[in-house]
Amino acid sequence: MTAWWIRATLAGVAALSLALTGCGGADGGSSADRGGTVTVFAAASLTETFTTLGRDYEAAHPGSRVVFNFAGSSALATQITQGAPADVFAAASPATMKTVTDAGDAAGTPAVLVRNQLVIAVPRGNPDRVAGLADLVRPGAKVALCAEQVPCGAAARTALAAAGVRLTPATLEQDVKGALAKVKLGEVDAALVYRTDVRGAAADLDAVEFPESARAVNDYPIVVLKHAGNPAGARAFVDHVRSDAGLAVLTAAGFQAPPSR
Repeated sequence: MTAWWIRATLAGVAALSLALTGCGGADGGSSADRGGTVTVFAAASLTETFTTLGRDYEAAHPGSRVVFNFAGSSALATQITQGAPADVFAAASPATMKTVTDAGDAAGTPAVLVRNQLVIAVPRGNPDRVAGLADLVRPGAKVALCAEQVPCGAAARTALAAAGVRLTPATLEQDVKGALAKVKLGEVDAALVYRTDVRGAAADLDAVEFPESARAVNDYPIVVLKHAGNPAGARAFVDHVRSDAGLAVLTAAGFQAPPSR
């Protein structure tokens, strides 16, 4: 057996090994295939919970890394349809997810992860004694809303219409965190935001529940993206956040489980 023949044989074995490894990644493969970076575009209202779930995922999948882009869902949908590299999209409404699915950028059918409901965010202690939406149109009251193209803004408009309240906001913000910050900074007296966001800022803010919010509950769909650079990791991350353990993290923050759970 000559040296060149041995080298050629070893080279062929190595090539076959690489080919088999590649095949394993294509169909989901083993847990090792789920390593690497998973890029997740997620609604701003998911910031705290997804940050926690990302750390949990990394601990369960050694060698993996989850990178987040948190922003208003409409802005994220636009970025995805314009070619921004992402593996997973978690939106705060079916309408913003539809932008992505209509563009053919989803790898499958989105699944509803959780639901969220609006509250009125007010400074701690509720100094203006806000009790409902009608109180937001008192003379001199300053209120922050999300822009209407953002899911929290669309939900706010639905709730206000249901209450028959015509409100001119002091400011329109591009995501729910922006509206919440206006109350924290004392720039407005109140904001219509999600229950989960006020719970996360309980040291500074109180939440005022109002009945019309039941008319504007937002479903949060999640999907693996068609052009994901790490499809196996993307599927594993979606499975992780939709698991019982993932749902426990989300509901502890104030999200509601979808009706199918």
